[in-house]
Amino acid sequence: MSHARVIVGLSGGVDSSVAALLLQRQGESIAGLFMQNWNEDGDSDCRAEDDRRDALRIAGLLGIPFHVRNFAAQYWRDVFTHFVEEYRAGRTPNPDVLCNREIKFKVFLDEARALGAEKIATGHYARVGHRDGRWQLLRGLDAGKDQSYFLHQLGQEQLAATLFPVGELPKAEVRRLAAEAGLPTAAKKDSTGICFIGERDFRDFLGQYLPARPGELRAVDGALLGEHAGAWYYTLGQREGLHIGGVKGRGDAPWYVVGKDVAANVVYVDQGSDSPFLHSRRLWSEPAHWVDGAPPARTFACTAKTRYRQADQACTVEVDGDGSLSVAFDTPQRAVTPGQSVVLYQGEVCLGGAVIARTDAPLESRQDPQK
Repeated sequence: MSHARVIVGLSGGVDSSVAALLLQRQGESIAGLFMQNWNEDGDSDCRAEDDRRDALRIAGLLGIPFHVRNFAAQYWRDVFTHFVEEYRAGRTPNPDVLCNREIKFKVFLDEARALGAEKIATGHYARVGHRDGRWQLLRGLDAGKDQSYFLHQLGQEQLAATLFPVGELPKAEVRRLAAEAGLPTAAKKDSTGICFIGERDFRDFLGQYLPARPGELRAVDGALLGEHAGAWYYTLGQREGLHIGGVKGRGDAPWYVVGKDVAANVVYVDQGSDSPFLHSRRLWSEPAHWVDGAPPARTFACTAKTRYRQADQACTVEVDGDGSLSVAFDTPQRAVTPGQSVVLYQGEVCLGGAVIARTDAPLESRQDPQK
């Protein structure tokens, strides 16, 4: 048993390293825990073992207990299978949102409690607030690094038991603190790619689970322009990988994915990044999750993001009887994508969010109606 009051999720990166450093400097009793959530499959870009070594080095330097746990079975069951099925249905999921909800703030939290801890801490750029007896999820102060978008599925129980020590700091300050303290992760590159799976050729990786299924690549007027590798590999607004050369009478503007019919395995494209076929004013979601446990009202104005790092967009939200949302934006939105999350804010407070089900984009009706 660990006698630490706080267990820090040490990922082997600079953010969680500094989170542990700051808590220790505050006098907290801490231990570190490294989560392995993907069993190595021989891909050289999967850095789990390197990350585990770095996490162990940080724990050794700080002189804190260190634990390793393998949550790969839970990750496969609760995150990855959903990820693949969403792509199969023609949607574009966000595994980081589900990974936070199901693994980092559920399985990890349960394990920390089993080790005798009261709280967990991570290196996320977000903050926890408390007002009128309720916990709040607040944006990280570094607007360029704020990760509240990925944390919007957290609720009262998780926030009551969570610390975000770097949420008040800009990234440059986090790296400076790490270097000043001699932490070996100070200059380590930030991880990107799929949560816990790492950086790799995404088409090849997804192809292991959703084999290529060639189909027609068509212009919005129905003209056949070529062939694609499988509708589930493409997402709205995508430009890369279309391999459309010069098309007689069509001009030189680049082509973008503007719609999909997964059932018919057809991908629709149009020219120009501002194609009207990419824009929508309204979206409808699956039932929403509210950080506070309930929406602020049945209808209310707020701002929203439909993808990470998007600037806040003014909108009006209506909560339907089944908990799903109808979100009307003040201005047209580009490439709002089913399967991604719409996350709602009032000022610095993240209210919650939901998975986008559909939009009023012109070609929406051609998408797979099953999900």
